[in-house]
Amino acid sequence: MTTTIKPTDSELEILNILWDKGPSTVRDVHDVLEKSKDAGYTTTLKLMQIMHDKGLLKRDASNKSHVYTANVSQEKTQGQLVKRMIDNVFNGSASQLVMQALGHHKANKEELEEIKKYLAEMERKNADS
Repeated sequence: MTTTIKPTDSELEILNILWDKGPSTVRDVHDVLEKSKDAGYTTTLKLMQIMHDKGLLKRDASNKSHVYTANVSQEKTQGQLVKRMIDNVFNGSASQLVMQALGHHKANKEELEEIKKYLAEMERKNADS
């Protein structure tokens, strides 16, 4: 597995399903995808096979129906995608990303409290350095 994770949008949809549901068959993943988009079963199967070849998924072939699991962590994938977005879209400015995100998404009270706690923790760490 390479150190840089670059899943496509469709691959991210599948990864999100596997991160949420855990080990799943192609049918399980396809049933979830079908609720939000017109996806053919063979397309889902082929995409998951490609993702396995790329190292994004692990496959257990011990049963008749192969069971797939994510081979990349959600946290690491999110981190790499955010870093790439900050670098490529916001010229390296994390604050611009945060301001855009908060300006285009109505954060609820719990989210805002979580953000405040995170910022306070970052300030403490910077003060200790």
